[in-house]
Amino acid sequence: MGVFKERTLRVLAADDSAVMRGIMRTLFMRHGESRGELPRMELAGIARDGMECLEEIAKLAPDVLVLDLEMPRMDGLEVLDRLRAIRSKVPVIMCSSHTERGARATLDALARGASDYVMKPTGHHDFESALASLSQQLLPRIAALASNSLRQSKVPGAIPLNEPTGAIVRRESCSAVEVVVIGVSTGGPAALEQLLPQLPEDFPVPVLVVQHMPKLFTGVLAERLNRFCRLKVVEASHGVPLCAGAVLLAPGDAHMEIMPKAVTRPGSLEVVRGFAAKLHYQEPLNHCRPSVDYLFHSAARLYGAGTLALVLTGMGSDGLEGAHAIAAAGGTVLAQDEMSSAVWGMPGRIAESGIAAAVLPLSVIGREITQRVKRSRKGRSLPGVDIAEKPQRSPEVVHGLL
Repeated sequence: MGVFKERTLRVLAADDSAVMRGIMRTLFMRHGESRGELPRMELAGIARDGMECLEEIAKLAPDVLVLDLEMPRMDGLEVLDRLRAIRSKVPVIMCSSHTERGARATLDALARGASDYVMKPTGHHDFESALASLSQQLLPRIAALASNSLRQSKVPGAIPLNEPTGAIVRRESCSAVEVVVIGVSTGGPAALEQLLPQLPEDFPVPVLVVQHMPKLFTGVLAERLNRFCRLKVVEASHGVPLCAGAVLLAPGDAHMEIMPKAVTRPGSLEVVRGFAAKLHYQEPLNHCRPSVDYLFHSAARLYGAGTLALVLTGMGSDGLEGAHAIAAAGGTVLAQDEMSSAVWGMPGRIAESGIAAAVLPLSVIGREITQRVKRSRKGRSLPGVDIAEKPQRSPEVVHGLL
């Protein structure tokens, strides 16, 4: 945040709702009168539709755009397409409704280049509670995205995305990788949409993902990722077995951990030891539910040195303590680099802590994970399982048999 100590952040908002425009004006007016840890911000302009929004961007050159999805003359998705077509790098935060239609449109916007989103405070019955809800969501995101954008613009020369960045900072694990766990927040849907399709259909271990999102959104995200990936991607439910090559996404209202679970092989009386997803509703951890730390700590306990953890783009430091536990157990921790992150908060904390085996651009992480997993497991396979037959789609394959 320190890069904006000397100047005020300029924000442009575009929304056809007079109520939302009023909330925005009051929000920035009150923020300007307060003295908090966040940088100074001002509402430099406000547009009533997409056409006016593009005109105001050209005139005001804002640091951040807060964009409504549904507007007359030109909607938010078309505004995004126009901005990216002219190579505008202004960070865009979408204002989304908490409906399935809103969730799908928001994920589409994130895939088209939006940086993040906030939920419209439509469920609040009075102006003050709606204002507080939007303020809590929006202001930290504006500060983080604008700060990250300015830092990246000041980096001399682009980091080549076909070459790994960052040095090996700790000894590599000699153990076979048995599980991949991923933590991600701001910018995560687009990052996952780029990363997960890189994993091959014969990927030999389960993958578990915690993405900071509301409940309705995680279900839609899982469906979207499943269409693009060679692996089966589903929103996790309590007790579902961890299967080789399957991707489980934590629901937006529950913490996800890994738990032991005895499983009977279909067609036999043989009981084998396996692992399954455990969902629970404890209070938010690190202001998050689901929290990456819950998943990472459970992986460290049950898989130890067989854990490969990945921390992707996101605000804050959720996952840091769990990553320390994985590293202490002998597992491997990787982090996304700054240039390819929407916000280098979560992965930045991992990199700064010294526990990352490597800090990598998003474009090479899928290949790196695949190589590390397969190299570590060379000569190993699940008994009686043909990985080439897409085991993630068969309930007969239970990870943890080894």
